[in-house]
Amino acid sequence: MNYSSFITKVLEEASHIANDKFGKVTGTIKDGDHNQVLTEADLAIGSLIIKQIKREYPDYNIIDEEAGVIDKKSEFTWVVDPIDGTSNFANGIVTYGIMIGLLQNATPIAGGITLPYFKELYIAEKGKGTYYNREKITVSTDEKLSNSLIAYGIDGHPENPTETYEEAKLLGELVLHIRNLRSSNSAFDTIQVAKGSYGGMLNRTSKIWDNIAPHIIIEEAGGVYTDFYGKSMDYSHPLTRVHEYFTFCAAAPEIHKQLQGIIHKQ
Repeated sequence: MNYSSFITKVLEEASHIANDKFGKVTGTIKDGDHNQVLTEADLAIGSLIIKQIKREYPDYNIIDEEAGVIDKKSEFTWVVDPIDGTSNFANGIVTYGIMIGLLQNATPIAGGITLPYFKELYIAEKGKGTYYNREKITVSTDEKLSNSLIAYGIDGHPENPTETYEEAKLLGELVLHIRNLRSSNSAFDTIQVAKGSYGGMLNRTSKIWDNIAPHIIIEEAGGVYTDFYGKSMDYSHPLTRVHEYFTFCAAAPEIHKQLQGIIHKQ
């Protein structure tokens, strides 16, 4: 089945809402996690996307970051992040995105990311490549980590400061081996990897909705998408895992190998 036209249509509509509300809303901190922010734009965009999915794919499951789980007992699950980078969005920073991914059982098979401020839309389907407009994009072909910009998203853990200190130590080691560090901690970083501007991106505190669209987009652009330690991503039983933290290491193939080499030396 061709999902690209549906994803394109929905993300274009969602972009209009985001651009209309950008700079006009403020964020509130979610209960229990000071790193997570919510705005009325998240709710409006999520509502739109869920409505469109229910209309076009009424028998498919849905996971939405804000609305939660809609279980239709299907092998197909749409995974929605209404605004990826809400903290950026709420503070008037343009590096945010909207993401939709589709799982068949535990396998990402389609996905799209739009960067509304930049009016850019990226689509991928399994076996078909990743496209910006009608142009196929690919990850970086530079095989030297020392030439690469690498994105790293890191959240603080006041409840366990040692965890943050240890992660910061590893981050320092990575920085010593790359050209420069970048971090919007949002879908913006995904796109930079997919189109070859960044060599890779890493995160140890993501959720399932942070991964499905990026996974298929980077993989179809020729990249490698694993957990932080190089193991295959596990999305089995996705409806039961909305509260679980996922890690990822996504990069051009040779850069991924070198990043893993540094991670496993620590």
